[in-house]
Amino acid sequence: MSQYFSIHPDNPQQRLVSKVADIIRQGGVVVYPTDSVYAIGCHIGDKQALDRIRSIRELDKNHNFTLMCRNLSELASYAKVDNSAFRILKSSTPGAFTFILTASSEVPKRLMHPKRKTIGIRVPDSPIAQALLEELGEPMMSVTLIMPNDDYPLAEAYDIREVVGSLVDAIVDGGNCGLEPTTVVDMTGSNPEIKRQGMGNFSIHQ
Repeated sequence: MSQYFSIHPDNPQQRLVSKVADIIRQGGVVVYPTDSVYAIGCHIGDKQALDRIRSIRELDKNHNFTLMCRNLSELASYAKVDNSAFRILKSSTPGAFTFILTASSEVPKRLMHPKRKTIGIRVPDSPIAQALLEELGEPMMSVTLIMPNDDYPLAEAYDIREVVGSLVDAIVDGGNCGLEPTTVVDMTGSNPEIKRQGMGNFSIHQ
């Protein structure tokens, strides 16, 4: 069974955050809350952990993973962003948005869309997610924790434990999360395009 950590959503206990980060560094797969829904994530360079997430979610090789970043300076290492795109990103982060961007050479090929060479990147507005990313000192690969054939993500840590407790290495209970995922904005064209309307209220003129 997975380890279970009850972490305060507004004032995360550093001792517990450090334990979760250690599990990720050692190749673990963890469930953690974000500012939209619960996510399932792993170390950016760990192919085995990534394959485990694919198996749990029953994802095909074309499914875009999201790179969770602490801030925009970290984001810039993994994506190609021009000045106009950067201004839009700056006004929308942190927040419940996933931005589809052209991947840089820093991104391992297995993490990007095989045909479009893109990567989904986001800066979460969540104290727990931010504390975890800060402790790791690098981005984390993530996808929404929605199980195969389900219409909505798992929102309660108790349910998460019941469903995936034997499949993941750690579950972070940060209280109830919503059912609405992020708004997905494609930034690879000449103008931003909303691919999925979710929790974030996106505007170019923010």
